[in-house]
Amino acid sequence: MQGGPSGPLCGKAMRTAQVICDGAIAVKDGRLVAVGERPDVEAALPADVNRVDVGGRLVTPGLVDPHTHVVYAGSRASELEQKLNGVPYLDVLAAGGGILSTVEQTRASSLEELIAAAKGRLETMLAYGVTCVEAKSGYGLDWATEERQMLAVRELAQRGPQRLVSTFLGAHAMAPEFREHPSAFVDAVVGMMARVAEQGLAAYADVFCETGVFSVEDSRRILQAAQAVGLGVKIHADEINPLGGAALAAELGAASADHLCAAATGDLIKMAEAGVLAVLLPATTWYLGKEMAPARRMIDECGLAVALATDCNPGSSPTENLQLVMQFAAHQMRMTPIEVLAAVTRNAAYAIGCGAVSGQLEVGRPADFVIWDVPDVSHLVYHFGTNQAAEVYIDGRLVAKRGCVL
Repeated sequence: MQGGPSGPLCGKAMRTAQVICDGAIAVKDGRLVAVGERPDVEAALPADVNRVDVGGRLVTPGLVDPHTHVVYAGSRASELEQKLNGVPYLDVLAAGGGILSTVEQTRASSLEELIAAAKGRLETMLAYGVTCVEAKSGYGLDWATEERQMLAVRELAQRGPQRLVSTFLGAHAMAPEFREHPSAFVDAVVGMMARVAEQGLAAYADVFCETGVFSVEDSRRILQAAQAVGLGVKIHADEINPLGGAALAAELGAASADHLCAAATGDLIKMAEAGVLAVLLPATTWYLGKEMAPARRMIDECGLAVALATDCNPGSSPTENLQLVMQFAAHQMRMTPIEVLAAVTRNAAYAIGCGAVSGQLEVGRPADFVIWDVPDVSHLVYHFGTNQAAEVYIDGRLVAKRGCVL
């Protein structure tokens, strides 16, 4: 998929992403120096340039995962039986499980333990073709642990090879010690924003705007505090109930509103008009046994730019497999193969502020790309449940091959 005019692809334009049937790319010093029809690219190259024939296989930009919670400790496998028995997630949360269980385990973990655990998850993502990842905090709900999570993201970004974007999610749930004083916890989260900005720990702030978690009013206050110190904003919006998080995202000009399974059509239209991306998380919806977000309505009727993400987390989406998410999007949300590819490359990159460097094959950009063991885009979602990434490159360097990180 080749690049074009800047910005995400919105609505029906998601079906217009350019596919070159007999294409080629040229790489020099880690950057793309030619992209186009194979005869044209080859004619422009010196005769002594090393050429690699990929045998008619598909080449795409490196995949981008724009919503993850990869930095955490422990597991929530013990809650699986409750989920299978139909216990609502908010009930599990109210009983001290869910996010709060992970909070307890994460608070007890050192920086190096968090780095080691997240590194393993990121390597799995890399093997599946993901070259750029957003990573949220949110399993501390106190400054010391939230800071430790964001420092882990910083360290992992420095170690590479993936491009990482850090998001502060101090308002992921009500901290247990503030359960009887929720307004005081909102004050505490607001007070953390300046520290996040001063230390350069995150590019964005996020909030879980949902019944039983943070109201629209509290979410507005938290996100406006983030904007006041120069952070971009995102919002977990209308996942379970149509609370109005999507409308708040439009009001604040958020980079994205995520989940959106229960969002009202009018609020989705407001998002489109405000240029807010919709990040959909079908693996989460599948895992929780809920109805999928209305992707077709978002694209065809609302004109939204849609992105897809794993939501990798220990409670509601314990997976690092963005390819599986792509297949859910096609088979469960009826997105076309080319829409799906746009949603995990170009649009996903713009959802996390990486549109200038990731998500497109364009001259001058870093050479982040995947060679797939398939002949065309349709096969990425037709054949499901296996890793179809043959080789993964970042900055022109081979970093994973046949599912093994190098």
